[in-house]
Amino acid sequence: MNIIIPMAGRGSRLRPHTLTTPKPLISFAGKTIVERLVQDIVKVCDETIDEIAFIIGDFGPDVEKDLINIAFNLNAKGVIVHQEEPLGTAHAILCAKQSLRGNVVVAFADTLFKADFKLNKNNDGIIWVNKIEDPSAFGVVKINSDNHITDFVEKPTEFVSDLAIIGIYYFNNGENLMNELQFLIDNNIKDKGEYQLTNALENMKKKGKIFSIGTVDEWLDCGNKDATVYTSQRILEHNKKSSIVDKKSELINSEIIQPCYIAAGTLVKNSKIGPHVSIGSNSNIEDSEISNSIIQNQSNIKNAKLKNSMIGNHTFFDGHKIDQEISIGDFCEIK
Repeated sequence: MNIIIPMAGRGSRLRPHTLTTPKPLISFAGKTIVERLVQDIVKVCDETIDEIAFIIGDFGPDVEKDLINIAFNLNAKGVIVHQEEPLGTAHAILCAKQSLRGNVVVAFADTLFKADFKLNKNNDGIIWVNKIEDPSAFGVVKINSDNHITDFVEKPTEFVSDLAIIGIYYFNNGENLMNELQFLIDNNIKDKGEYQLTNALENMKKKGKIFSIGTVDEWLDCGNKDATVYTSQRILEHNKKSSIVDKKSELINSEIIQPCYIAAGTLVKNSKIGPHVSIGSNSNIEDSEISNSIIQNQSNIKNAKLKNSMIGNHTFFDGHKIDQEISIGDFCEIK
């Protein structure tokens, strides 16, 4: 089986953090978003993964090396594919056409999930969905009494269904998908100005392919700061029994309210941390109270009273003991 991870988007809703770090490489609770996503997919598939193709923009050689290592650690071959311009979901997937063969899982790298199931490969494909109140910003599906999909609708302006596509798909024949994606490009078939995967799925359905829905216990979005902080909170909560304060971190006169993650090399002094705080490596936290927040690597925080906040790498922040909710990117200094 192959896994394809489109992740070339700019992540503009998560700025300023994505100005220097691609969104799927944002880290919390000890792992990047894309690493956690791939590991969860491998667990659900419960079979050998031959190849993981990462579709990226111009992220640089260090990022490419990190992605190859993610695949290597899962005993799979890592493949780097570049999408030169954002032309839609169908175009992004087709950039990895060499990986569209046999059984394929496509997963967009801005979503995480919690699920307790194994992949059922009886149908031609599985589209994972989640019921939400306002589906207008998502592709949605309509289903029949057999839970087979009857219609795909991209970002409906009028209500047609509350089953939103969460961005994870299984296909038992990657070549079929590749042909339909290529048909959209060759015939310049666009929806809302872009080549959409849902159009390819609709064409496959019309030709007799049967798609069923898959459901997850929890859908965790990483689209913006609030969503990412909430996702970190849920991940920490799910891993509550194994909350980590690394042995190579140092705690001085401080209280840690679990669940938290504190990475190696971090110093916490005269502070109250938690619950639901993730702190990256080699950071210093002093005279602070922090809850429900993400702090990346090599940052210095003092006199802070933070909640629902996100602080980037190599950042200095003096909070002057004022209750605050903030979002600060990499290499910032606020005194």
